[in-house]
Amino acid sequence: MILVADSGSSKTDWLLSLPDQEPLKFKTSGLNPYFLTEKQIVKILQDQVADLISGYGQFITEIYFFGAGCSSPDRHEIVSNALSQLFTKAYICVDSDLLGSAYATCGNEKGLCCVLGTGSNISFFDGEEIHAGKHGLGFVLGDEGSGTWFGKSLVTDFLYGKMPADIYAQFKEEYNLDRDIVMTHVYMKSNANTYLASFTRFLGHIKDTDYAKAMVTKGLNEFIETNIKSYPEYHKYKSHFVGSIADTFGDELTALCAAQNIVVGKIIKHPINDLLQFILSRG
Repeated sequence: MILVADSGSSKTDWLLSLPDQEPLKFKTSGLNPYFLTEKQIVKILQDQVADLISGYGQFITEIYFFGAGCSSPDRHEIVSNALSQLFTKAYICVDSDLLGSAYATCGNEKGLCCVLGTGSNISFFDGEEIHAGKHGLGFVLGDEGSGTWFGKSLVTDFLYGKMPADIYAQFKEEYNLDRDIVMTHVYMKSNANTYLASFTRFLGHIKDTDYAKAMVTKGLNEFIETNIKSYPEYHKYKSHFVGSIADTFGDELTALCAAQNIVVGKIIKHPINDLLQFILSRG
């Protein structure tokens, strides 16, 4: 059996291939080794998928884990060591979510693979491997156009009183926030990025308002200018997109790209299905 994972900071999608059956789908919390230790990853899996581990663990022979924060060998090792404690008979391969997304979207073709989810990132895929770039600076320094970027924009507009009155009232009623609550979550608790990104669903609720349209346009254009257009030959390749933000604002993203001579390829919310098919196709 082959187990494939696509992990972001918020959640992890898993698919387990089963003989003569549809793959088994399940989810866990995000397993980003920048924010979690090996022991914490083990505990999350033991708490959230104990039945699966006990029922299928001994039959799983290969695990392919593609995750946010897995861009360096030491981060690979954190996740790999955690998985090896629970799946003792499996060959384990850990790599970045960018490579997983490239496999799911580009397949074996050259292209730009863009991640627009809780965080944002981009890579050039040459048909075999991704090429390291200057991006992926995280939610403090980067993450243009991401869920965290939009959530931060919403929360700061709320705290500064810059929202239109009706939207301010709607936001206040839905979240009941004040300065102290926000400051505590952002500066004193872990996973501030996922906390901020959680407010992005509000933007989806009001996406037809002028306020939301302006914010979406600004965020997506920042991603395009900072990330896609940093590649001199971006117009020669398809730009593929994965993630919840790309999916929610796919029409807006397509229109903004078309206006700047960017050819859009796939836009998929979750790469896990395409990713498993790619892994299986390699034999």
